[in-house]
Amino acid sequence: MKLTDIYNALEHFTKSNLPVFIWGPPGIGKSSVVKQIANDHKLEFIDLRLSLLDPTDLKGIPFFDKENNQAVWASPNFLPKDKNSKGILFLDEINTAAPSVQASAYQLVLDRKVGDYSLPDGWSIVAAGNRENDRGVTYRMPPPLANRFVHLEMEVDFEDWKLWAHERGIEASIIGFLSFDKEKLFDFDPNRNEKSFPTPRSWEYVDKILKSGLSEKLLLESVSGAIGKECSVEFMSFRKVMDKLPDIGKIANGELKSIEDEEHKVLFALCAGLINHLKEFDKKEEIDNVLTFSMELPSEFSIMLVKDMQKNGIGVESAASWESWVRKFSYLLS
Repeated sequence: MKLTDIYNALEHFTKSNLPVFIWGPPGIGKSSVVKQIANDHKLEFIDLRLSLLDPTDLKGIPFFDKENNQAVWASPNFLPKDKNSKGILFLDEINTAAPSVQASAYQLVLDRKVGDYSLPDGWSIVAAGNRENDRGVTYRMPPPLANRFVHLEMEVDFEDWKLWAHERGIEASIIGFLSFDKEKLFDFDPNRNEKSFPTPRSWEYVDKILKSGLSEKLLLESVSGAIGKECSVEFMSFRKVMDKLPDIGKIANGELKSIEDEEHKVLFALCAGLINHLKEFDKKEEIDNVLTFSMELPSEFSIMLVKDMQKNGIGVESAASWESWVRKFSYLLS
């Protein structure tokens, strides 16, 4: 399932308090999508790493209650206590925890209680973990625990990622490069012993590196530390293409009606830059100017740009030149 499908499923499952387990390779945004659900629905969010706990930590520590002459369990303070609260208890990397710790989670996941503690009704449980063939530190999940979850397999989808990247204002050079070579969004091979490799998460790191003000001479090594040497060399070479880009502001204000350069690398980067600009300023006249400009691009890039505008909620259909654009490319749209 791609990220948007996972998001939609989680929205329904968390409302129904169905325990969900999200499987997938490292760095593709498993934890991010769960946090996003919590943020969007104004829910509390607790990220609990079972691999850092001992078996007794989850159940709590027993002590003697003199008044009732019995042993009781002091539940841990990291679990939610307010009965009226609502949130998501996220058990990240649950299959990296030792089997004895996983066993202590059985009752919490299925019965929503452990020891003397009960999870408030407004809380749902979501877990995530890497697959066993990803060569991470994992333990095989015991069938009794596995059977307590609804299991969802998450995969990388470029169009999903591109929509997210525009929403987050990711650098146009990154979006352009990955539009040109989609396979570089996620290039993880568990059989290669690499410290760094391209994933959606590591590309977000690259965006932060580029915006950090780091000197140009340190960029290549720094980017290599996020996505690997080979990929970083290709990406930094692509960034040099950005020097050929026309002034996006002049396209948006209508001064520049067309460009002669039809190099695909340049056009991919240009389309990404135009989307970022329109999302930031969202002016009707600029949307119309960009649409008019797009009619002078090669047809495949004009259609790609308009589809990206639609996906990002940019009101291209209300532009004055919309009917002209549809007439020009109707033979490709039918």
